[in-house]
Amino acid sequence: MSDSDAHGRADEAKAFAVFQPRRGRVVALGFAVATLLLFAVIAVLLPGPAQGGTWRTGDKIFFAGVGVAIAFLLWRFASIRAIPTRDGISVRNLITTRVLPWRSIVDVRFGGGDPWVTVELDDTDTLAIMAIQKADAEYGRSEASRLAALVQALGPSAKSPDVTAG
Repeated sequence: MSDSDAHGRADEAKAFAVFQPRRGRVVALGFAVATLLLFAVIAVLLPGPAQGGTWRTGDKIFFAGVGVAIAFLLWRFASIRAIPTRDGISVRNLITTRVLPWRSIVDVRFGGGDPWVTVELDDTDTLAIMAIQKADAEYGRSEASRLAALVQALGPSAKSPDVTAG
């Protein structure tokens, strides 16, 4: 394998790396762990009828379950990502996952008051890509630029790979 082949593969791997937030991921995972611990400790320490309180076992289990539900939502936020391939991009946001072919993305926006990248689709719909966030500052801007470059290279303005010069 030549140096240019290795360099080309490294560039391609870098271009198609998974988009993930940095700050939001760390904060969400930290709060998920803290939430689990806090709700578990409180559920154990709630005074039951034997201690003169009114909290029964079912109440304590429900309270701990609320902590698990909150931690799950925080974990889900920490697991948002966008996975680019040569065919398109799979966008996993907080609730939904959507696969978009590159040709359906007509514009990439990372400005205004939006906390993350939004893409305009050829059907006039827009989709937030929560994996690229303003909270990540320069890293977020560079990731938005990388996404825009992928859209430019593989999107609707790109020449069809099936067309050969004649």
